[in-house]
Amino acid sequence: MINVHSPLARIIERVPPPAEAVNGHGDWADTERALGTRLPDDYKQLVKTYGRGDFWGALCLRTPFGEDNPVRLDANLLEDFGPLRESWPEEYPFPFFPEPGGLLTWAVTDTSTQLCWLTKGTPESWPVVIWSRDNEYERFDYGAAAFLDGWTSGRIASELLCRQSDLTPWFDAAIERDHIYVRLDEGILPYSERLRILRSALAPTADRGAYEYNGSRQDHFIVTETGWQLTYETACGHQLRVAFPPSDSEAARCAILAAIDLMGCGVQSIDTIHGTSSWNPAPDPSDTP
Repeated sequence: MINVHSPLARIIERVPPPAEAVNGHGDWADTERALGTRLPDDYKQLVKTYGRGDFWGALCLRTPFGEDNPVRLDANLLEDFGPLRESWPEEYPFPFFPEPGGLLTWAVTDTSTQLCWLTKGTPESWPVVIWSRDNEYERFDYGAAAFLDGWTSGRIASELLCRQSDLTPWFDAAIERDHIYVRLDEGILPYSERLRILRSALAPTADRGAYEYNGSRQDHFIVTETGWQLTYETACGHQLRVAFPPSDSEAARCAILAAIDLMGCGVQSIDTIHGTSSWNPAPDPSDTP
């Protein structure tokens, strides 16, 4: 039972969790025996509720479960960084768990910034230390859930952990996704109108950020009812990048190609970048010599 006044309850209200938590369930007693320490209850509730995935596209929660989990909760900092600390001790002001009061990583970012507990005192009192790949550190006297609550609400600011303050926070579960790139002709309509038509055809959608540089653009958004992730851009050529669960391949193909037709753009090529889906038509047997 989640306390309605807890930081986790506020996170859930602000950031809807997935229907199923990926790598979110397992034997906590075995995990704690293997680590040699009890873990904070708020972290266990976070894992059970959200599982493995990304908050705001920036922070990936590590969980102790799942054989194929690439970001398992593991006390590996001493092994990974202990030899470097011997050469440059000034770069590593904190001990590493299982050293007394050592850092234990509970989340990571795509830029290798690590969110750690400073394991002093009881687990419920462990503060958060953010450690960047440039060996910069920030300490916050909050637990994991309270830190996430403050960070996603904007009450806690970090120079080492970016947040997109103009966008509603989200969570993407680490589910399997196929990735398709659709290269497009330019068409006669301006980019802004093509983008409007695309999002209208796939509505409802939610912003995931937009970037413009030297006249080139990238617009990221998600189809909220399906979870399909899209990037429409001219920054790397005029193309549409689509990510979706493999089981949605045919539905995504029909919806995306219909939207492209409404945009007035021709399809130059369709490439499968990652996954098993292919949107190219099968060759006509009558065309075989």
